[in-house]
Amino acid sequence: MKKYAIIDIETTGGMAKRDKITEIGVVVHDGNRVLETYETLINPGRSIPPNIVRITGITDEMVADAPRFYEVAKKIVELTEGAIFVAHNVRFDYTFIKEAFKDLGYTYSKRQLDTVRLARKTFPGLKSYSLGNLIKHFGIEVNARHRALADAMATTELLEKIFKVEDSADNIKMYINHGLRESQLPKSITMERLHQLPEECGVYYFYNSYGKVVYIGKSVNIKKRVIQHFVKTTKKAENLQKHVDSIDFELTGSELISLLHESREIKLHQPEINRASRNKHFPYFVHHFIDDLGYLRLRIEKTSKKRRKDKNILSDYSSLQSAKSHIKNVSKEFTLCLKLNDLESGDGPCFDYKLGNCLGACILKESVEDYNERANLAISSLSRLFRENFILVDQGRHKEEYSVILVEEGYYRGFGYATVEDLNMGIEEIKETINYVPENPETNNIVRNYILEHPHLKIISF
Repeated sequence: MKKYAIIDIETTGGMAKRDKITEIGVVVHDGNRVLETYETLINPGRSIPPNIVRITGITDEMVADAPRFYEVAKKIVELTEGAIFVAHNVRFDYTFIKEAFKDLGYTYSKRQLDTVRLARKTFPGLKSYSLGNLIKHFGIEVNARHRALADAMATTELLEKIFKVEDSADNIKMYINHGLRESQLPKSITMERLHQLPEECGVYYFYNSYGKVVYIGKSVNIKKRVIQHFVKTTKKAENLQKHVDSIDFELTGSELISLLHESREIKLHQPEINRASRNKHFPYFVHHFIDDLGYLRLRIEKTSKKRRKDKNILSDYSSLQSAKSHIKNVSKEFTLCLKLNDLESGDGPCFDYKLGNCLGACILKESVEDYNERANLAISSLSRLFRENFILVDQGRHKEEYSVILVEEGYYRGFGYATVEDLNMGIEEIKETINYVPENPETNNIVRNYILEHPHLKIISF
């Protein structure tokens, strides 16, 4: 027997990480009739904004003596056990309830069905698919709009109308499974197994029948991303369907740690289907030095432990061509000499001097001071190593935990997980939580790009 839990909530606002639930209504349905209903006001632990009061009619006084979410959490789990989570604009209601459970240290994960998308598919051509418009269009009677159980009952009546339409069962199955059909799955992977995957941030692993890792990926929503792999009709999807025998995952809490851990794991396991990522190496580096005449110069070298030792390294490159191209562009931008930067050889002035693009450092016509002033700017532009030591603090895998990412002596060094107490103890205590990894230029780029995209991250410099 299929079981549907049609849910509506009222909240203090629109952001699940900030706002709280003030009311919840649940209608349990078996596809033919309503089995049970439940509603309760919930004390959100904060005041309800006036604009929300105007919409819902729920006031601070009404929720003052209402239960807190943790007091009704068990009931919600029981009502929705084994059920498909249904809501009108399901992402909103599901995200709030999932976040409320997360605050209690509980992972809440359900198959979902959105009646907005389903109504759009079933009844095409309507001007609007908002619940208010659908209520009006179908003449659904509602006693109290913007109250949880009344809206949940209206959504239930809409769902019952959808059930009566031919092909609705196929449409419902398609939306619940994110457009994935059983026939698109590897033989040993069931739809049930995919729905058991967490909707959390982490790294996932695909194994073949011999237990060898054939693909590694990362996502802020593991279940959704894994399903997407099999929905696609690409060559990679075909390979996955053919070779994948089992799936595993590792939760990280932090998107940045997912990116860093994925990069490391791919280098470690060399999965067959991650061909592009596993072959990413950085065999060349650029460093700077001062020559016997005092000029600041740039040089490309093939990387090795011996060559890198005691060098002022600026950046690592996947090819000689990319290194040369970068130095040429920077030299042009800051009017530097290609000869001094080892991109030309021979006696006399460089070719750019004849074109007026070099000011003559190659033939000692430009002073060391003037040249080096621009060369220092170019070095700043080229540098891909970090100049400061710092620990980046991000969200952890649960409420009482933080992820910590260490950057020291120019490179990303590793990550770990810390408590509030660890963070308050000091740098050395935080560093004790770090799992150290070898230097990898790719991970430096990952950390740098993530910081640029998330400028409000907490950074502890030392």
